[in-house]
Amino acid sequence: MYKRRKTSVVFIGNTPVGGENPVRIQSMTNTSTLDTEGSIRQSIRIIEAGGEYVRLTAQGVREAENLRPIKEGLRALGYYTPLVADIHFNPKAAESAAKIVEKVRINPGNFADPVKTFKTFEYSDEEYRQELEKIKERFIPFLNICKEYKTAIRIGVNHGSLSDRIMSRYGDTPHGMVESCMEFLRICVEEFFSNVVISIKASNTFVMVETVRLLVERMNKEGMAFPLHLGVTEAGDGEDGRIKSAVGIGALLVEGIGDTIRVSLSENPEAEIPVAHLLVDYIREKEKLPLVEKPQDISPATLKTVSRRKTIPFVISDRSATTDYSVHSELVPEYIYAGKQIRKELPDKIPVIVDFVSFSPGKNTFPLFTMKEKEAWLTCQEDLQFFALKYSELNTEILCFLKKRPETVVLIYSTTQNHIYEQKALIYTLKNFGINNPVVLREVYDEQDLETFQIKSAVDCGSFFLDNLADGIMLGNKKADLRPQSVDACGFGILQASGRRISKTEYISCPSCGRTLFDLQTTLKKVKSATPHLKGLKIAVMGCIVNGPGEMADADYGYVGAGAGKINLYKGKECVLKNIPEENAVNELIKLIKKSST
Repeated sequence: MYKRRKTSVVFIGNTPVGGENPVRIQSMTNTSTLDTEGSIRQSIRIIEAGGEYVRLTAQGVREAENLRPIKEGLRALGYYTPLVADIHFNPKAAESAAKIVEKVRINPGNFADPVKTFKTFEYSDEEYRQELEKIKERFIPFLNICKEYKTAIRIGVNHGSLSDRIMSRYGDTPHGMVESCMEFLRICVEEFFSNVVISIKASNTFVMVETVRLLVERMNKEGMAFPLHLGVTEAGDGEDGRIKSAVGIGALLVEGIGDTIRVSLSENPEAEIPVAHLLVDYIREKEKLPLVEKPQDISPATLKTVSRRKTIPFVISDRSATTDYSVHSELVPEYIYAGKQIRKELPDKIPVIVDFVSFSPGKNTFPLFTMKEKEAWLTCQEDLQFFALKYSELNTEILCFLKKRPETVVLIYSTTQNHIYEQKALIYTLKNFGINNPVVLREVYDEQDLETFQIKSAVDCGSFFLDNLADGIMLGNKKADLRPQSVDACGFGILQASGRRISKTEYISCPSCGRTLFDLQTTLKKVKSATPHLKGLKIAVMGCIVNGPGEMADADYGYVGAGAGKINLYKGKECVLKNIPEENAVNELIKLIKKSST
């Protein structure tokens, strides 16, 4: 494992974050902040589920001021969990909130800059400097209030709400997101304000992970050690939301990056908390594993030089522990691994891999060797062979043989303890030796619960596909409690979440908050039920304009809340239908998609 990044400690009420403190877990209410009793009840559900911070939106000064009776109501009931105000577009609301709650989140993309227009402006160096001075004029008074009231802040950059100013100079890039954050961090340093947490999020897991890594690198260069909040925005719901969050957040946590997390699901806020705890607890289990002797530094930056081929990853379905060989009609694996024997129930059209001890040459049947069968493997003449290998088993003889047969031998690599560090060391060694054989990441679990299986496998496998370090995935589960089709679907889900293989419609949907003026969960279900056949299409369902238009820059179509009961529909970045009554909006979205596809 990588050592956890050393950060400063930020004091947020009675629950500090960073330093030696555990990774903190949080969620956000989706009630109107003007609904005092409703906000209190939902905050309690989040807290009792295990949330350590509760965030509430504050669109204006009125909502910010109403945080006081919410806080007082919670304290009167014996709940002292820190509250966080979520601010967009309104510095005055941030100043009011800072006098009440323990932490205020601001968005650099819209704290001082106007609403995003997607227009391109040209700034001279002097004009750009003047824009930064305007930021200081608005930001420093807020910092002074936070100093006075001992209020922490979160500088929260979202991919979907970068300012036109940042977009014009840096583009819609990780570099632009990092610079948006660093502009505000530098002001904090100049003003001797250190009670700062940072987040830098995107709905695209690759962008999110790359940007956080780049931010850490930039902070290190400038002598900063602020703690980080991690999350994948607009992750969605159900299996997709859980896998996508675990891929992005997990990839960073196993590198030692991250001090607090939120799993943003389009579900009830309290449903996020058990998922987040499951993710963090699994990372803690990994911290107990022994360190692996490595050939040299295997940091993410080093591994960038080890990227595999650009082919679409394939899926091997591990059916060695089951007699169920049926496959999902849409998610069909490229191979089925049957273990020690072939049974008649195996699908005829799907190639089969069997252990060498049971192998006999036949159509669409291929052998899997282990080191115990090395001698037989070295003399095998089959056109396609699979070889199971661990890092500890690498030697010069094996490396030399693999180099001679890059087209016929597929490597399946695994560890007995799901040790990511060891697997990456193996990949690094292969690449340094000039070996380009396809490599398949194999992970076998012993889980009864599908959600646990999804989270663990997404953590273990996600970074390999985000960093393009593997050519295939092979998941298995020892217990019969999980249907093999569900296990296969998880493998496909990990590849989709990492952006390496798209096998179904992708939905970008926010978790809802007090700014959302329609039933987002019900709407998302309606959209998903009408569009599951549109493989490869990206559809965004967004509660409001804060991140909606920006996050939809990567979507084909978008459904965005425009006001009470009103919806705007987008095709790409263009708003094509405005202020549609909510009751008609899903049907109008389907019509728009059909019209555009004909």
